[in-house]
Amino acid sequence: MANHFPTVAWATGASMYEVNIRQYTPEGTFAAFQKHLPRLKAMGVDIIWLMPITPISIEVRQGTLGSYYACSSYVKINPEYGALNNFKSLIEEAHELGLKVIIDWVANHTGWDHHWTKEHSDWYEKDAAGNFTEENGWHDVIDLDYSNHNMRKAMIEAMQYWVKECNIDGFRCDMAHLVPLDFWNDARKQCDTIKKLFWLAECENVEYHNVFDVTYAWEWMHVTEKYFQGNASLNHVYDVLHKYSQYPKDSKKLYFTTNHDENSWNGTEYEKYGNAAKAMAVLTATLNGMPLVYSGQENPNHKRLKFFDKDVIGWNNKLQLHDFYKTILYLHKSNAVASGEMFSLPTNHEHVMAFFRRKENEVVLVLLNFSADTKIKINVQHEWLQGNFKNVFSNLMYSFKSNETFELQAYEYLVYHKQ
Repeated sequence: MANHFPTVAWATGASMYEVNIRQYTPEGTFAAFQKHLPRLKAMGVDIIWLMPITPISIEVRQGTLGSYYACSSYVKINPEYGALNNFKSLIEEAHELGLKVIIDWVANHTGWDHHWTKEHSDWYEKDAAGNFTEENGWHDVIDLDYSNHNMRKAMIEAMQYWVKECNIDGFRCDMAHLVPLDFWNDARKQCDTIKKLFWLAECENVEYHNVFDVTYAWEWMHVTEKYFQGNASLNHVYDVLHKYSQYPKDSKKLYFTTNHDENSWNGTEYEKYGNAAKAMAVLTATLNGMPLVYSGQENPNHKRLKFFDKDVIGWNNKLQLHDFYKTILYLHKSNAVASGEMFSLPTNHEHVMAFFRRKENEVVLVLLNFSADTKIKINVQHEWLQGNFKNVFSNLMYSFKSNETFELQAYEYLVYHKQ
């Protein structure tokens, strides 16, 4: 099944920002978050991904507030966040600013007290004794039965509701691989008739690119984690990137140093990557994919946010990394990075990554030191290096010849851009 769904033009070179409404502000509402939109636009964000906006089941709830991913209705708003008109107001302002908004869609399972459990209990998987069941070890949800045609129809109608009613711009599909691909194919066909949407899958099955525009780079993330624990080399990281380069044309991967799951369960980017967290963020924004920034990373956020309870991000008056993210997210929009080729360069150091991104005459050179070693000399010899380059972080201009030597300090990242 080939992908018959061209990606919406506005997704080229776009960056995504994941919003945890509950923890974003003391109020934890759409209205309170909405005040941050101009700042996020200025930072270079293009797509806002909202974690599930639907009401949360009370039965078998985890913690005091429960998981966003255990819904009690697909077509209602979580009352903690406000009302439908607050959500519409958020989308309208985002659109006025030129931002797009996608919502998290949890199609594999519902919470235990979703109204379908009473109205259509035959829409759910059952165990041998005829009880609701779940096969991934999440005790607060129950699995839907995708062999049921009526359930599929209702699920697609629920997705269409948000497109028609609120003018959303797409979906981030939770654990997409647990739902049959032919369902997603039907869902996209029918939702795209209302409006062309952007589709992100939380999965790493290459065939899901037949329907989805972007899929998660889980394998890349896991190998980078292993690398920082000393259990893999940069060659293993390059191997995964090579594998991704063999994906169907126009497929993109979502790169991130953290997200809601990673932050809460595996630790912040500083726990995972230490002093190399910023160099890793530069990498996510310069690879051939789509970079994701999670709520509070620009702060920066050094704490694991609780998942089932209120745990507000403590915003600082001065967002220390606003300019850093602005630099890399704007760089990501350049043609060389957004749609250019990638060419890896050899380095004589096991913890330094070096590569070009290039489109026509535009060239970006990326040099990243993931170690505490200082004064590392890296020689770059290539015709693409010739010309006037700007260091994107200092804005200083340099005239390079085709053979230059660069010096990297501990955890330093150097990015040069020739336009």
